[in-house]
Amino acid sequence: MPIIRDIKNILGIIDIYKMQGYLMGLFDYEFQMEKIKAHNPPLQRLDALIEWEMFRPLLEEAFALANRKSNAGRKPYDKILMFKILILQRYYNLSDDQTEFQIKDRLSFQDFLGIDLGDPVPDAKTIWHFKEVLKEKGTVRKLFDLFTQTLQQQGIVAHEGALVDASFVTVPIQRNTRTQNKQIKNNKIPQEFQDNPHKLSQKDCDARWTKKNKQSVYGYKDHICADQKTKLIIRYTLTPASVHDSGELEKLIDPNKDRVLYADSAYFSQETETWLKVNKIQSKVARRAYRNRPLTHKEIQQNYKHSKTRVRVEHIFGTLTCQMHNALHLLAIGKERIESIVGLNNLTYNLVRFEQIVRLNKIPLP
Repeated sequence: MPIIRDIKNILGIIDIYKMQGYLMGLFDYEFQMEKIKAHNPPLQRLDALIEWEMFRPLLEEAFALANRKSNAGRKPYDKILMFKILILQRYYNLSDDQTEFQIKDRLSFQDFLGIDLGDPVPDAKTIWHFKEVLKEKGTVRKLFDLFTQTLQQQGIVAHEGALVDASFVTVPIQRNTRTQNKQIKNNKIPQEFQDNPHKLSQKDCDARWTKKNKQSVYGYKDHICADQKTKLIIRYTLTPASVHDSGELEKLIDPNKDRVLYADSAYFSQETETWLKVNKIQSKVARRAYRNRPLTHKEIQQNYKHSKTRVRVEHIFGTLTCQMHNALHLLAIGKERIESIVGLNNLTYNLVRFEQIVRLNKIPLP
């Protein structure tokens, strides 16, 4: 019959175009996604476990437009979609432009975000603006605290011991004159920067130089307090790189919850020991040798014993460096922006670590 003949001709043409690479098969996308998911990608494991809607109220609050007069214009992207984009970005340590490209290019990213091939993808400027709003409203800290409190309420964080340490966050080195650097070091903004707002916006007046193992480092420090049992970050602070590790200890430890402290010898001092004793916190801080006062045999044995537990905090920074693609090497500038990004890093780490804990059945869920 003519109709059947016409259908066969159309199907034959489709087969020819498909063989030439012009058309995709009806189920090719589904087949390809099955092959991708067979590798059990980390983002898909995360998406299957995390209840993303818990973050919506805080995100909606940050973007509430009290004085909006019209509904004209493009409908804004869903806040959870944008938040998941930031988690994806921090996990792979991508720039805004690379984030936009990789979402368009990678099927696994699209699947994690719940979008299809034909759906619009937020561009780099939209991603940047979303982060800026979260930074200005201080929302990242609230998101981090929300997830941490949720884990505490479920009994996953038991506060059996606190691990404290810090790691450098490197940022682009500033090319300033010696006079300008001297003024910045004294917490003064050079007049040339104040007279030119555009130039000031490109200058980082908060980062500092320091030395470790005879190597100079420029940037900030991510100070963290982690749960000894789960290796989840429960508190964090950000300081210029020149601030000593022990200077943030009292901000990281909660005397009402933390009963034991593990830390390296950088945190050891008589002032610290007195503060811990007053707050009834057991000190397992590594002892330090001084000139004409070497460590005793007992102190060496204690240091070795405590180091087996304390080293767990190094696993956290190892994850940030390796699994999260050198997440502490940033190209942004300014303390507020760096603190927001570091907060997202720490939150992303906690999400990934929580998924690992559940997958390996280390802690039963309530």
